Amino acid sequence: MSIRLQVVMDEAELREIQRSARRQRMTVSEWVRNALRAARRAEPGPDRGRKLEAIRASSRHAFPTADIDQMLAEIARGRAESDR
Repeated sequence: MSIRLQVVMDEAELREIQRSARRQRMTVSEWVRNALRAARRAEPGPDRGRKLEAIRASSRHAFPTADIDQMLAEIARGRAESDR
C-alpha cells in the first residue's frame, strides 16, 4: 500500500530538486524516494549500542598471544606433520 507524503519547501529548493531529477532522468517523486532511502541507510542502525558494548567487553579480556614469527613457525610445523 502506498501512502502520499507532503513536503513543504521553498520554490528555489524545489527547482534544484527538479533539475537534479531531470539530469538523472527520473521523476521528482522517484528522486525524493531515493534521497530518503539513502538518508536512512546512512543513519546508524539500532544495533549500534550493542555492537559498541560487545567491542568494549571484548577489549576488557586478556588473551594469551605469541610472537608472530613463533606462531607462523608453529603453524608451518603443524602442517608439515599433517602432510606425513
